[in-house]
Amino acid sequence: MQKLPEIVYGYKCFNKGLTNRYGEKYEIGMVYHCDGEIKFGNEGHGFHMALNLEDTLKYFDQNIDIAYVKCYGKYDEIPDTKENEENDNYDMFAFEYMVIEKVLTREEIIAHMLDAWESSVIKFIMYFKLTPDEKKLFREKFKTNTRIQNYLTYYQDSDTEVFNRQHKGRGR
Repeated sequence: MQKLPEIVYGYKCFNKGLTNRYGEKYEIGMVYHCDGEIKFGNEGHGFHMALNLEDTLKYFDQNIDIAYVKCYGKYDEIPDTKENEENDNYDMFAFEYMVIEKVLTREEIIAHMLDAWESSVIKFIMYFKLTPDEKKLFREKFKTNTRIQNYLTYYQDSDTEVFNRQHKGRGR
């Protein structure tokens, strides 16, 4: 298990209205504590969070709030399994304590991802439904990045042939 600082900042997804999948409501600024053995996953206890915003999107639909959170206390990280490695699942944790610092606006989410690394942008594009104007922003920002353009076309425009056309274009 990696050694983390005493306080870790990251991201957590909630259903709209800051509720979790069990219907429990959360508030900005409150300190939340989890009893029991802190363990990542459905069988354990703890407040799940990710160091990278795009990693929070794998577990929720589009009607969400993404919060910037502060976590501390006992923690457990996502298990090191072949499935997690294949799905590029890293830097996700369950913590004993959590404070919601703020709920990000859609504009803040988009701005954050427009400044992210290629791999982060691709994961974001795979899970977050962009508006037509947001797609234009990503297409313009990454106009010279063929990989991101292809992922935008595949996941955002539902053009399932984009990668086949790309492959055929290589003369194979």
